[in-house]
Amino acid sequence: MLALAGCGPVTFVVGLDPGDQKMTATVVERERGAGRNRVAIIDVSGRILNGRELGLLRQGENPVSELHERLRLAANDPNVKAVILRINSPGGGVTASDIMYRDIRRFREQTGKPVVALLMDVAASGGYYVACSTDHIVAYPTSVTGSIGVILQTISLQPALNRIGIETDAIVSGPNKDAGSFLSTLDPEERAILQGMVDDFYGRFVGIVREARPEIPEADFAAVTDGRVMSGADAVRLGLADETGDLFDAWTRAKEAAGIGAADLVIYHRPLQYVGSPYAQAQAQPDPAGEPSGGGTQVNLAQINLHGGGLGGLPDGFYYLWTPHGR
Repeated sequence: MLALAGCGPVTFVVGLDPGDQKMTATVVERERGAGRNRVAIIDVSGRILNGRELGLLRQGENPVSELHERLRLAANDPNVKAVILRINSPGGGVTASDIMYRDIRRFREQTGKPVVALLMDVAASGGYYVACSTDHIVAYPTSVTGSIGVILQTISLQPALNRIGIETDAIVSGPNKDAGSFLSTLDPEERAILQGMVDDFYGRFVGIVREARPEIPEADFAAVTDGRVMSGADAVRLGLADETGDLFDAWTRAKEAAGIGAADLVIYHRPLQYVGSPYAQAQAQPDPAGEPSGGGTQVNLAQINLHGGGLGGLPDGFYYLWTPHGR
């Protein structure tokens, strides 16, 4: 191994995953008179990305794929009458957020089963974008939500390189090919191009909010969607959510929307994951800053991954993301 290490990078990965990864449903709260009726809790936790984030001893989940899998299970189970979409996310990729939004809208249209969003510790930016796909939004009064906006973080090393006498020279096919490169600085034309894309994605986000929350007065709408974060209580006051409450309030609203009097609560999860109560989550919790534990450096037994990007180790790109420490 030492000889091989001298020839180039060597990575050894030891994983620990059960052989059968198909999801199963566990009843986490029973209700008298429920019969076969069920309400499924589906979690959207951590950063919203269309790709796997590595974790200790396992490769981790693709949040977009995981949501789709859970929605398919809920759609195919005739006993599931409604869904609680429990969101604990600071947001994430523009496209990944939109995929989740579309998947939930499609689920509602094709099955006729109502979906109630429950905003947890953080349901900001792309997390709120996803909530806009539901029939009803319940927020804990202490939730952090809002942050309706787009961010593209760029970093330039060119000034530092110039100070130590290092010069970079990119050979490109057009004048704007390397716009945003960390080895150069943005000129006015490049900045205008990227700002135009940010404005376009922001306009899409605002349109989604306007469609989902038509009751917000026009005079207040610009302020509500200017990127500010707010508590769940303020979100209700300003019209971004329907009511403050908790998991059991969301359960009640889901049953009412489905037209049933009682239902058991179920959670979909991977084998070997213990879910002993309705508060159990089938995904890793984000840390208080809204990111999975470990930030941009993750240790996978003998493998260390140092991610690039300027937003807590995220890949370069456009994000619907709340990043209180991103600047």
